[in-house]
Amino acid sequence: MAGHIISIIGGKGGLGKSQVAANLAFAYAIEGKVKTLLLDFDQKASGDQDFITGMKGKKNIKELAEFKGAIDPNSIQQFVSMNQNVYYIGMPSDPTASNGIEVEALGRTLKAVTNIYPVTIIDAGNELTPLAIKALEYSTLILVVVTPDILALNQTKRMYSDLVTMMFPKDMIQFIVNQAQQGHPVTNDVIAKTLGKSVFSAIAKDDQNCTLALNQKKPVMLVARGSPFAKGIIDTVRRLNEKNVLKTLEKLTKPTDAGGKKEEAKDASGVPIKGGKTPWTELKSRIHKALVEEMDLKKTDENDPKAQIILKEQTKKVVVDLLGKEDTKAVLNSREDMNQIVKEIIDEALGLGPLEDLLRDKTVSEIMVVGPYKIYYEQSGKLKLSDVTFTNDRQVLNVIERIVAPIGRRIDEKTPYVDARLRDGSRVHAIIPPSSIDGCTITIRKFPDKRLTYKDAVKFGSMTESMADFLRIAVEAHRNIIVSGGTGSGKTTLINILGGFIQSNERIITCEDSAELNFPQEHIVRLETRPPSLEGDGAIDIRCLVKQTLRMRPDRIVVGECRGGETLDMLQAMGTGHDGSMTTVHSNNPRECIGRLETLVQYAGTSISARAIKEMIAGAVHLIIQQSRLDDGSRKIMYITEVGGLQGDTMILQDIFLFVQKDMDKNGKIVGEFQATGFIPKFIEVLEKKGFNVPRGIFSNRPPGTATPAAVTAAAPAAIPSPTASAARPASGSGGPASTPPGKPLVKK
Repeated sequence: MAGHIISIIGGKGGLGKSQVAANLAFAYAIEGKVKTLLLDFDQKASGDQDFITGMKGKKNIKELAEFKGAIDPNSIQQFVSMNQNVYYIGMPSDPTASNGIEVEALGRTLKAVTNIYPVTIIDAGNELTPLAIKALEYSTLILVVVTPDILALNQTKRMYSDLVTMMFPKDMIQFIVNQAQQGHPVTNDVIAKTLGKSVFSAIAKDDQNCTLALNQKKPVMLVARGSPFAKGIIDTVRRLNEKNVLKTLEKLTKPTDAGGKKEEAKDASGVPIKGGKTPWTELKSRIHKALVEEMDLKKTDENDPKAQIILKEQTKKVVVDLLGKEDTKAVLNSREDMNQIVKEIIDEALGLGPLEDLLRDKTVSEIMVVGPYKIYYEQSGKLKLSDVTFTNDRQVLNVIERIVAPIGRRIDEKTPYVDARLRDGSRVHAIIPPSSIDGCTITIRKFPDKRLTYKDAVKFGSMTESMADFLRIAVEAHRNIIVSGGTGSGKTTLINILGGFIQSNERIITCEDSAELNFPQEHIVRLETRPPSLEGDGAIDIRCLVKQTLRMRPDRIVVGECRGGETLDMLQAMGTGHDGSMTTVHSNNPRECIGRLETLVQYAGTSISARAIKEMIAGAVHLIIQQSRLDDGSRKIMYITEVGGLQGDTMILQDIFLFVQKDMDKNGKIVGEFQATGFIPKFIEVLEKKGFNVPRGIFSNRPPGTATPAAVTAAAPAAIPSPTASAARPASGSGGPASTPPGKPLVKK
């Protein structure tokens, strides 16, 4: 009967994962009285298992991978050293040699050792390297070691998410808590709640015996079998045996290729993939080459839809004819196969190849190409590996050139990167060798066909009706707004929503590196940067565009993103009569956003003092909206914060709305709520003095549409403390009129 492989991994270093793996092997050998094989696959900690076990293998894992003979009970003896019925093969002590291990060869070895040893324990390291993934593919059980530490818990959660994304069954993944302590605030229940899965076993913290064992270069199981650590290890083995965990798990269907390099994977036609070349891909390559020789695919105008339809039909006819001249019996077994290969060849020749289906999929928000054989995509906030691949790196480069050519951009070895956009407005970034080591890389940020509005944001849980009403008031009242957030947090989408609040009779001018903003107004001027020519001149940057807008009679200036000296020009425009302008900045919270603006202003190369920069920001920026992408993939407005001026050298920031995270459910979804702090912004009082009726109810935590008392005091204390407030500004004035229904908050009295 075939044996079982148990892989031990950790989310980060310092969890005691290697010591758990070594002692687990000895526990199986001593308590279970079975021959146990211990393999060290931890490439980052070469030689650690030699030290922990006190065993030095005759040969190492690299030599085992290079062995060309059959692995059987006799041949494997030349590799293993033995102690207490534990057979051990270690990692090379040289890290360079460890990184050169032939992964696929070890896959065949792992299959063979299960016929020799009833139990194999693999120390798989702290990262999902190709070698670790290969171990997991052949494992019956994955034991993830975690400690009662917030950082370790966070890293373990990410690794668990990665493993599930790689399609490893959840039942196959179990958690062991190492260094468990009585009375520690991070209990097993807290760990289980955070990870969304119960803890399988716990091993008590036992620094004294673990250190003693390390000093003697022996496992704890041999030095102090009665110690708390050893008892925890033995209890884990007994639980595995009593519940028949391994026999139950061996029936699960596991992925043949979790990391994107399949040993026996199949493409869309069911043909096995070996080494990236299959009869299917080779046939596609031959037909594509013949097609290029047969037709001039670049002759047709790409902006003429009718011409493109005609070209597609002509191309399809030629492809079918070329396939008819090939011997396709071994590759194409049905009509579906024929239709599929014709579609793929046409997509390669006229479109974006394997990316076409992902671009058509409305649920896919981002596409990431890493070389020809790895295409990742984001769906529902989670990254996934696509089954489709490019034929070779040349095909990826062809796709990049097809994207950048229509918009006058270029990419070559001299300038190996480019920002571009697709016809639907989706943003594209590409980088090619020599800058990209693993082949041509493409990142496509897709934008929805339908323009999103604040109603969609409310529906998706990114904000509340009250927050949307307040943002409408702020935009209509010509407040200068900075949208802050990280990459992929939804800043551009939020700017588009805010742009929808701008009155239709205003002139809007946008400045972007690659045009992404899509406002509903008619009177809008869109400006875009330009890279330098082949001679190295003619470049137009964002700063130049911002300066040009000042001569174009703008009512609103919107800069896609401030990341350099243009920040100074943007702040000067905001503070000198161009109120109502908007831009985005990369930062983690409103307080950091202020510091980021100060740094970016200095990129302009002017000798402005730090105090003058602060005063400029305090006078120009009215609101900071912090947009974040949370761990569950959702995007939410975390803070809406008013900039209240300077108090000494400290910027006064006061939160108006914020999101409070409370929990995470069993599905990994974040549970929380948006809350109003009760603070009334200064400009609301100014609007009311001008005769506008602003519903004070939006600044309370009552449901939208609920009437508020006739007298609501603006100086009421905040509902919750404001983490970004440097100094609380006492609000002047008293409550306004009763709340009006959301949707049209600015109403003249």
